Amino acid sequence: MLTAGVDVFATCPQSKDVDARTYRQRVAEVAQWSERGGCRGILVYTDNQLVDPWLVAQTVIEATEDLCPLVAVQPVYMHPYAVAKMVSSFAHLYGRRVYLNMVAGGFRNDLISLGDETAHDDRYERLVEYTLLVKRLLAGEQVSYDGMYYQVKNLSLTPPLPPDLFPGIFVSGSSDAGVAAARTIGATAVKYPKPPHEEVSVSADGAGIGMRVGVIARSDDLRAWEIARARFPEDRKGQVTHALAMKVSDSEWHQQLSRLGADSPSETNPYWLGPFENYKTFCPYLVGSYERVAREIARYIRLGFGTFIVDIPPSEEELEHTALAFERAVRSDRADAAASGHSPA
Repeated sequence: MLTAGVDVFATCPQSKDVDARTYRQRVAEVAQWSERGGCRGILVYTDNQLVDPWLVAQTVIEATEDLCPLVAVQPVYMHPYAVAKMVSSFAHLYGRRVYLNMVAGGFRNDLISLGDETAHDDRYERLVEYTLLVKRLLAGEQVSYDGMYYQVKNLSLTPPLPPDLFPGIFVSGSSDAGVAAARTIGATAVKYPKPPHEEVSVSADGAGIGMRVGVIARSDDLRAWEIARARFPEDRKGQVTHALAMKVSDSEWHQQLSRLGADSPSETNPYWLGPFENYKTFCPYLVGSYERVAREIARYIRLGFGTFIVDIPPSEEELEHTALAFERAVRSDRADAAASGHSPA
């Protein structure tokens, strides 16, 4: 799934969903599947209910040769110097690159428990300060800074980070504040996509654009939908939990996803919010034959999306099916570009 102009990341299992006795082994297995499947990296979540993402990232690195952990970073949890130190320490100890997924918010009750009642847009202003400090430290600067949220004086990072291991940086791009932060930081803005026929051409003024999306693809539509509905059956308890979460969330992406997908999914409409609406995951799914799903992914690629973070794979076989859909999508995009005389995304 590593193809010119397109990077695919998997997602790591969450500690709350796996028995503690087997969690490290499960993380290692999924990381190895992801590496064999050609993924660039793997997203590691963070919130108050999960084990520390940096320890999970270490497990990923020790289980693989090149896979990059995409570590979720919440400013409330760590000083920016601590983040820079973790990145340079991984480089020093393992010679490996990590990516950073800069998280402005999270579950509202988590933030309140930590004494953080910062307003939505203000959290993105704080995230900009935070991330720029991390970047300056990783670039080898001696930093003095007196901002609204952070103050440092003559601060430098040891061990230094080799330039070729500088982290890729992602930030949520589902809100205007998130997109503005991505532009300022120079990060990849990651959003939850609209259905392909509703999405418009995207641009973040030089920053990359990515999305979170699940994929279930098979040789024919009927089989794909059978598997999808068996994996994510309707769940009344999950629907109630989803409704309650909606009432207390100030997340732009949560609100946006709930408004999307008005058209019922079918063999001709692969965009499915069933797992989200039943509180099983937090992204839309594309479901259908390899050709149908690939056609929709190719539309997103032509709109400018260059990074795709796919949902937690339940098995290596499932990740292989996802890889087939992406490979066909990239071939389709290249063929269309060649036919039109343009370079592919």
